[in-house]
Amino acid sequence: MLREKIKRVGYQKEVIYTEDHWKLLKEKRTIALKYMEKISYLSPIVHGSIARGDIHKNSDIDIVLLRPVPSYKILSALNIDSNYEIWIIQATPKHTPKVKIVIPDNIFLTYPLLEFMELEHQFYKFGGLLTLDELKKDKRVAGVNKKLLLIKPTKYGHVEISAIENPSLVASIVGVNLGIVEERIRVLRRRDEIGRTGIFLKVPVPPDKSPEQVFDTLLARKPTLRRLLRKRGEL
Repeated sequence: MLREKIKRVGYQKEVIYTEDHWKLLKEKRTIALKYMEKISYLSPIVHGSIARGDIHKNSDIDIVLLRPVPSYKILSALNIDSNYEIWIIQATPKHTPKVKIVIPDNIFLTYPLLEFMELEHQFYKFGGLLTLDELKKDKRVAGVNKKLLLIKPTKYGHVEISAIENPSLVASIVGVNLGIVEERIRVLRRRDEIGRTGIFLKVPVPPDKSPEQVFDTLLARKPTLRRLLRKRGEL
């Protein structure tokens, strides 16, 4: 997959969606609804381009639960076949470890193993998020993509504006605090300059184990995880 390059400062453009674009957006949202309705009682959100509308053929369908949930509840509700993967991931030693269920056709369901920090909640809002009810109403929402473009939906498509030069405006439009905007600009600009550096932790969950069992094993082996849990009062 090609890395998405950040657009230059001062960049602004209006994008008018084609009939094919609207059709593709509807198809991807229909898939998202199918999975979100299965776990509706867990208050899922859809995050990223599906929420904003600026999708393309290979866009991920990112469904997120914002609270820890026992894995058996999710897997039993999803009722998916064996053609999926489960990973435990952690972006950095300070970030909340998460479970990521990878389903074919670029469908990802993510949920935390601990309570998210407030900045992590705001990360999803920064990129744009919709609840199940909002998705059913076919809403679109403003958010910032990996090119650091603020995507503002319009009747006919969207307007995209460089987020780099006015983080305060971005914060007010997207509805997050200025700190998360500045942090995401810093991270994505660094990624743009040196490339993706990988994530701190990525461990597969075998078919005969639950994510909780694998996480307990990791806790016994990794002091960084134990320190994180002690800091958050979980140990």
